Amino acid sequence: MHWTRRVNLFLLTLACVLCMGTGSVLLAQTTAAPATTAPALMLAKVYHPGIDLADYWVSEKYDGLRGYWDGQQLFTRGGERVHAPAWFTAGWPTTPMDGELWAGRGQFAKAMSTVRQQVPDEDAWRGMRFMVFDLPAHGGTFTERIVGLNATVAQIHQPWVVAVVQRRATSHAALQAQMHRLVKDGGEGLVLHRGASLYTAARNDDLLKVKPHQDAEARVVGHQAGQGKYAGMLGALLVESVASGNAAAAGVRFKIGTGLSDALRRNPPPVGTVVTYRYQGLTDAGVPRFASFVRVTQGQ
Repeated sequence: MHWTRRVNLFLLTLACVLCMGTGSVLLAQTTAAPATTAPALMLAKVYHPGIDLADYWVSEKYDGLRGYWDGQQLFTRGGERVHAPAWFTAGWPTTPMDGELWAGRGQFAKAMSTVRQQVPDEDAWRGMRFMVFDLPAHGGTFTERIVGLNATVAQIHQPWVVAVVQRRATSHAALQAQMHRLVKDGGEGLVLHRGASLYTAARNDDLLKVKPHQDAEARVVGHQAGQGKYAGMLGALLVESVASGNAAAAGVRFKIGTGLSDALRRNPPPVGTVVTYRYQGLTDAGVPRFASFVRVTQGQ
């Protein structure tokens, strides 16, 4: 009897030790992310010289969070409900609107913090703008949608709902000069939109981003535990590329270990989160070279 009790006690102790050991390596495991229904949005590829700019409109690329108004509620690009104050969306039309939730140039972290809160911070939201750049359900070409968009925003008549200014693109040289001026003033870059394009939930040359460096998106699929000074924290994000223009093809797996703040290493983006990374071209195998973390782009 005593021998049996000792065996049971030993097995119980061993199980506890194994559980503790498992907990120490959870950081490196990959888990399934909860599914969300993302809105069907038009996505941008990367601009490159040689594209005929004759039928393109150009506007500022706002460094905020993509916002989609479905006619009743506001969502992020990933399909998460945005808990904005009631006054922020009061009087908005049943017409779906696509835009950017923006807190100003260089204020991406502020915008993300404001948009992610489950209980809206009234003061923070007073500093937010919804920069509307398209009407997904309009049915016309982009050139025609600009007219409808301006009319829709004018009818809303709220200072925090702004129609993004669109101007005709001219030449590659002019585009580069405009982009560099904007970046010098704290902007992120430019967006090109083909005038004849219809709104489609696809990533193609109808929508192009113009930025001074190469960046792309990837989805977090796991976490690698840190070592040395990062022991007990995140060492690197294990990610899988999301097809985005001239970047890696979809499904390419690699690590992002640089550009991460200590705060992010202590509380890393969960599996399923889409992040933006900067890179310096692709290897012969199609893997991004010198990938560096830029920011969280959207949640799970």
